[in-house]
Amino acid sequence: MSTFYLNDTRLEPIAEKVVAGERLTREDGVTLFESRDLAGIGQMADYARRRINGDRVYFMVNRHINPTNVCRNRCKFCAFARDAGEEGAYEMTLEAIVEAAREGAADGAYEVHIVSGLHPDWSYEFYVDMVRAVREAVPKHVIVQAFTAVEIEHMAIIAGKSTLDVLRDLQAAGLDALPGGGAEIFSERTRAAAWEKKTSSDVWLRIHGEAHSLGIKTNCTMLYGHIETAEERVDHLIRLREQQDTSGGFLAFIPLAFHPVNTELADLPGTTGFDDLKTLAIGRLMLDNIPHVKAFWIMVGLKVAQLSTAFGVDDIDGTVVEEKITHMAGATTPEALTKQDLIDMIVETGHVPVERDTLYRIVEIFAEEAAPPAWDAGAVSPGGQ
Repeated sequence: MSTFYLNDTRLEPIAEKVVAGERLTREDGVTLFESRDLAGIGQMADYARRRINGDRVYFMVNRHINPTNVCRNRCKFCAFARDAGEEGAYEMTLEAIVEAAREGAADGAYEVHIVSGLHPDWSYEFYVDMVRAVREAVPKHVIVQAFTAVEIEHMAIIAGKSTLDVLRDLQAAGLDALPGGGAEIFSERTRAAAWEKKTSSDVWLRIHGEAHSLGIKTNCTMLYGHIETAEERVDHLIRLREQQDTSGGFLAFIPLAFHPVNTELADLPGTTGFDDLKTLAIGRLMLDNIPHVKAFWIMVGLKVAQLSTAFGVDDIDGTVVEEKITHMAGATTPEALTKQDLIDMIVETGHVPVERDTLYRIVEIFAEEAAPPAWDAGAVSPGGQ
């Protein structure tokens, strides 16, 4: 029987837990982040991924819309935000937002993805009207996924409503799902240093729990590669796991690689491919109750996204179109891919490309099931020789 090949003997008891399907502890998570045995971690994450999702790797045709970069918060790690009237500031009209949504649907998008700045002058009614207008402009099968928990809290503040009531209003207007942005790192230390005005971790988790209680599915994220510690990464993952145990509505975990260019943290180096792959893999290993782990190719790059399918990732996101937030922080990736680009990327890895919608309902499967892995994790062997 073949084995995991582990060069770091500290990973042996963790590997035994992975094979047995046991939940990893905080100490296990810290050990994984401390280890340099990327290949060993990747094998374990690939095993966990295959147990949950087989050989399928998902993608989608979607359209991103960022209605404005005018934002009252101006977090230190953000290159997107501007003040009203500042050079580079922009705001889309409702008509322009709707037209972008129509264009996306006409191009075959199954999702309109709306994330924006916290505009100090936009009314609560404008946000609700935005969802209603987009919902009415696109076919019923197109999912409207809009507004991070940060934006939901902003709407609650300007409307004098609870966040639960805001979610109810948006759902009635046609909101189908929430993106996972704005979580950053669930650490008060990092929040105070880099995004002190932003939604606290407790509020972020509460809002997603409220969404889940209404039947609104959401994603979850972690911004990594800035001023956080390995321990803070693990604590973040555990809090997501605990929230999923409680409310059960997270569809996918999306680690977001920090891009420092044009931010107040521009002296930081940014992430490496090694750290990207390890973080994605550890996300798969720690989050045993979240069905999907996504490599957002806009942030990690096409090559790392493709390679990540051997490191626990079962989703490489979508066609995107006109993403602005990460590109204003120095991303050099394209702003869009074609559907065929994504299919070809997945086929080359030996996995099965599966087109999906936001809720992971299958649109089309594009290949026969791939061959099983050459190794079997029925046993664990140190040394790698």
